[in-house]
Amino acid sequence: MGIVGAGPAGIYAADILTKDETLAASGVPVSIDVLDRLPSPYGLVRYGVAPDHPRIKQIQQALHKVLDKPQVRFIGNVEYGRDLKLEDLRRHYDAVVFATGSDRDRPLDIPGADLPGCHGAADFVAWYDSHPDTPEDWRVEGTSVAVIGAGNVAVDVARILAKDADDLLETDITDNVHRGLGAKGVTDVHVFARRGIAQAKFTPMELRELDKQPGVEVVVDPEDFELCEASLAAIEESNQTKTNVKILQNWAIRDLRGEPRRLHLHFLHRPVEILGTDRVTGLRTERMELTGDGGVRGTGELVDHDVQAVYRAIGYLGSPVADLPFDEERGVIPNDGGRVLDLDDQPIPGVYTTGWIKRGPVGLIGHTKGDALETVANLVADRDFLAPAAEPEPESFLRLLGERGVPFTTWEGWQRLESHEESLGEPHGRKRIKVRSREDMTRIARAE
Repeated sequence: MGIVGAGPAGIYAADILTKDETLAASGVPVSIDVLDRLPSPYGLVRYGVAPDHPRIKQIQQALHKVLDKPQVRFIGNVEYGRDLKLEDLRRHYDAVVFATGSDRDRPLDIPGADLPGCHGAADFVAWYDSHPDTPEDWRVEGTSVAVIGAGNVAVDVARILAKDADDLLETDITDNVHRGLGAKGVTDVHVFARRGIAQAKFTPMELRELDKQPGVEVVVDPEDFELCEASLAAIEESNQTKTNVKILQNWAIRDLRGEPRRLHLHFLHRPVEILGTDRVTGLRTERMELTGDGGVRGTGELVDHDVQAVYRAIGYLGSPVADLPFDEERGVIPNDGGRVLDLDDQPIPGVYTTGWIKRGPVGLIGHTKGDALETVANLVADRDFLAPAAEPEPESFLRLLGERGVPFTTWEGWQRLESHEESLGEPHGRKRIKVRSREDMTRIARAE
């Protein structure tokens, strides 16, 4: 079995396969290779979670246990579509599961979105998480910046923009990230949500953390607290919504503390234009009103906000996967319950998908378990109809990579790199400091 993508979705799929009772009862030995284009595993947990979220990063401990199983083999620094084709994988594996995730920003289709100073959240998150494929430097422009979106990514981006860089020195950030954030002069961060307070998608934990930053206070305009029948019903039906609304209401009525930096939360504001000629100089929004059924409509009232940068956090999209059909609008691989479909909507034998590339970037990290359960169940149901691999021997795949000059990394190599990162952090009282360069990561993992 081959799994492309060593993030939570791919690793959960590997875990479920090793525990499948049907396979165990059949006496069929299970051998799984989890491949990733990066030298390291964990995907979104390592490169998509804000560095000041150690509780979420603890998911790595559970993922580690899966990759440490004798039936599972991690092979990193192997890029599907460059180093390998689908026919290569099908030659070596009875079935292949694609778990490549969502790595692109959904575009913002308004005038001015292409101006310098308008950034995608995915790019910014990858930079402050020291993704090896991002540029080393990032200049945070201006004193007032806007973040568009009402989900956890928007909240993370806003928090990092408002936070004092020195408050991140207990995390795993690299020196270039500390320098970049330390050079910023941001005093005001404005977060804009198109819908109302009861429709916001962030979790209470993420919301509360906004107000726990030294030197930062959260500002909420009481005028944004419009509630309709659908909003009241949502509050009654969801403890998360009820908690969010209570937190926001308390913030709206309290006195300001006079902190040097402010984080403003704006609801019922739809971005209609990013202002500027040579670069971002402002953001124009339209005031919205609730329609009573959970939706919103424009009022025609326009508001201009003086900001010098805009960060789009309106959702992620997956990237096309070589040799497979792709739904460009949704950013997913077309599938039926994880079975990848061809252009005639027929299942491609032996090819499956799971995670965000299967269903889109919705839900929390743990929700990918449900995706993996469905995909693996269908894969196991298909097992008697799958064409066996022509070269299933574990070493034959590694020989192929060697013949193609691919400097792949292994599970043992990752543990070597992990120990190195921990040794970098130890003199500074930190759990680890990431190695940022792909070349350095590969060299350390391969003991070269």
